[in-house]
Amino acid sequence: MACAEVLLLAAMAYDRFVAICHPLHYMTLMSPKQSAGFAVTAWSVGLLDPSGHAVLISRLSFCASHIIDHFFCDVIPLLKISCSDTSEVELINYLEGSLILSSAFVLTLVSYIFIISTIVKIKSSEGRLKAFSTCSSHLTCVVIFYGTIICLYMRPTTSYTPKQDKFISLLYAVLVPVLNPIIYTLKNQEIKIAFVKFKSKLTY
Repeated sequence: MACAEVLLLAAMAYDRFVAICHPLHYMTLMSPKQSAGFAVTAWSVGLLDPSGHAVLISRLSFCASHIIDHFFCDVIPLLKISCSDTSEVELINYLEGSLILSSAFVLTLVSYIFIISTIVKIKSSEGRLKAFSTCSSHLTCVVIFYGTIICLYMRPTTSYTPKQDKFISLLYAVLVPVLNPIIYTLKNQEIKIAFVKFKSKLTY
């Protein structure tokens, strides 16, 4: 799911890049077929990515406790209770994570470099603000998601601390999905109008 999420965030960054830097070509570059292709690719890679982990983890032995000290069956807490050598799983976890995360991050970063350079060239402050507001929601989600994922997975299991990792996992597994619709709908004019009406009713 995390893998699919980073690829979808990269696709959304490309969407914002096309909308701001090449608005006249938007319908050609981001056609429904193209958008569906991005979504299918993200979910396919996301579903295939854990296969290597699954094969290697299935070979591990669990001699002592079978209780995972976490609120879901995550890779690192699972490795902590194994009495086998987990270096291969850790290596593939790090390599796959680095490859997918770095690729998606570079695509997102390059998209935003072009977006910012285009926004800076807009002469009116109102135009710059409007252009930036179209991608501020996505940028917020990117920062929260990448921050928690890197803190959680891109490190050795020796630095694992259950309490801290449960909290970080909670941020990316619960907080990000909860915040996504709130962050994106705040930019919707209909939602704003509905919120103002609701607020006015509460005051009377």
